[in-house]
This record gives sequence, structure tokens and C-alpha cells, in this order.
Amino acid sequence: MNEEYDVIVLGISLMECILSGIMSVNSKKSASVTPLEDLYKRFKIPGSPPESMGRGRDRSVDLIPKFLMANGQLVRMLLYAEVTHYLDFKVTEGSFVYEDGKIYKVPSTKAEALVSSLVGLFEKCHFRKFLVYAANFDEKDLRTFEGIDPKNTTMREVEDVIDLSGYALALYRTDDNLDQPCCETINRIKFYSESLQRYGKSPYLYPLYGLGELPQGFARLSAIYGGSYMLTKPIGEIIVQNGKVIGVTSEGEIACCRQLICDPSCVKDQVESHPIKNTDDTNSCQIIILQNQYIAIVNTTVETKELEEEIRPALVLLEPIEQKFLSISDLLVPKDLGTESQIFISHTYDATTHFETTYDDIKNIYKRMTESEFDFEEMKRKNNDIYEED
Repeated sequence: MNEEYDVIVLGISLMECILSGIMSVNSKKSASVTPLEDLYKRFKIPGSPPESMGRGRDRSVDLIPKFLMANGQLVRMLLYAEVTHYLDFKVTEGSFVYEDGKIYKVPSTKAEALVSSLVGLFEKCHFRKFLVYAANFDEKDLRTFEGIDPKNTTMREVEDVIDLSGYALALYRTDDNLDQPCCETINRIKFYSESLQRYGKSPYLYPLYGLGELPQGFARLSAIYGGSYMLTKPIGEIIVQNGKVIGVTSEGEIACCRQLICDPSCVKDQVESHPIKNTDDTNSCQIIILQNQYIAIVNTTVETKELEEEIRPALVLLEPIEQKFLSISDLLVPKDLGTESQIFISHTYDATTHFETTYDDIKNIYKRMTESEFDFEEMKRKNNDIYEED
């Protein structure tokens, strides 16, 4: 471990593994310093899982309930870096919305909009017209505006099927977008539709063997380009000299570095101690439910102190429930940009259904580290990989 690196990455979560892979591909010398029974221990459930749940090794429960958007930036990154060589994906069977005690298929095509019982009879044609408008919208082409100024017209003024388009298609978690310029919402609906068109059933992709496959794929990419991984190494101290990071200690050894990437858990004194703005001063709540051979995940941004009551409508749909696990994850952000200390801290995962905000954070950290915009061309395989793959 007593070596010098350009970048040291603390942690092996998805964000850290992607950044480690990017730095290794760009010829930076980097180092990354970790079953069902564990699920019971994590949530402090007494006893062991009942036999009806099967063998622990047969289950892999993701603690961050997210999907990949089929036309999203993370999928694009996987393709450019050829990490897809190590992964298999499954298209989810559909995208649905809960309304008035019932589950409805989200109408995201012209044909579905006309037959969906989620949209009223007199709204169908209007909503179909709006979907066509969103699909053709291009903020660089004035001809697609059709008399609407997307920079100054609010979403509330554009269309009437507000709840459906904002939550189910644009994937907003609140209705704050209604009084904002409609350009962003229309682009998000278009993005949803483009993701849906890739494979037909839904806009979401999921790794066949769970989300843990994603960091493993990028970790392998980093290793191909010379990145080192030090597993089960406890993090001792982050050494800072004259305001800049110079290394990390572990078990009496020192690894020197010019830059450091880590998640908030490694530097708790350097993250904001108050709730993040625009999150209703709340945390992220995730509930994992096991029912026979099914695993269901319900997550939300908590708005009251009654965590379980907030997702009660979803729990009713999942009854009977054999075992329930409740976890609250704080939303943490770094206090500063890290450009002075060269310690770059990631955000914690939010309650969105996808990884697009995670990609935004990766892109932001990359820009702060390199003082240049992220370019997908930087992720393409080069001829200087140190290991020859089959």
C-alpha cells in the first residue's frame, strides 16, 4: 500500500467505481480501498429468515431501488466503455401508476392514450395530442414550438393532465414543476418516450443479477487499465497538508495521492448537517418487502414522522407481507466543491427511480477534478489496457 497514486477512491459503490474506471481509462494511477442473512442483520431483525424464504444465497436484495433508463446517460456510458460485455439486462414488464386505489398502465404512446382508463374520455384526444407534441419537441427548432414559448410558459398553462404527465412520464417527485417553464418537463417526457421506444414494454432496464453488477463492471474496467483494489482495508485517516489531501492511512500504511474521491460516510465533518433544500426537510425512506418468492421495494421522500403510513397505500397492494424491513437514508451533500482540498465527495442517492441524477453527480465531480467537461469519448477503450481480455 505504501505507494503514490494520482487518485485514491474510498468505497466501491457504483459512483466510486465509475469514477475509478474513468480515471484509469484516462491513464491516471488509481486505487480503490469491502446473502439474505445479512439483510436481517442490517435491519436488526431478530432471529433468522424462515425456511419459506429459501436459501439466503439465492437472493440478492438491492438496497438502492433504482432502474436504468433505456435511453439514459448511464446506459450510454456502459456502451461507450464496453462494460456491457460483462452484464446482462432485463427489460421491466411495464410502467404503472397508482390512482384511486387501482393500478394503471402508464399511457406513453398515442395508441395507449386513447384506450387508457386512467385518462378521461374528454381528455384522451388532448393528451394524445400532447404526447405527439412532446415527441416532436426540439428546443433548438422553433417550428416544433407550435406557438408555445417553452422558456416562459408554465406547465400548468400547457396541458390539463397534470398529475399523469408530471409524475408518471416526467418522473417528478413533487408538483413544483407546474409553475416552472415547461421546457424541462417536456424534455423529460420526451426522454421517457425515447427510453420506452428502445425496447417497447417499459423505459426501464435492470441488471439480470441485480444492481451490484454495475459497480463490478466498472471495477473490472478500472483493473484492466491498471487500477488497484485493496479490499477489506479499514480506512484510518485522511491526511491533509496545507489544506490539500496528500494521502490515506490504513493499518499503519500510507497511500499517497494528489486527489481523493469518497462518499459522505468517509468524511462526515465535511457534509452539510442540515436538510437539503427542496426536499421538505426530510430524508429518503426505503422499504424492502419479501413475500414468498417476490421481493418488492417501495421508496419515497418522507414528509412526516409517520414513515410507514406514507407508503401505506403501496403496502396494501402487496398484502399479505411475510417480512418487512424499514430503512431511512439521509440525503447528504458536501459542504464545498473540493477544488481547494482536492477531496471530492459524492452526494448520497436520492429517491428517484433511475440513475440520471447519479450520472449528473459523476459528471460534476469529473469537471471539478479535471477542470474540463466530461466527454463520452474519454470512456472508449484505448490500446493501452494492461491486460488482454478474451
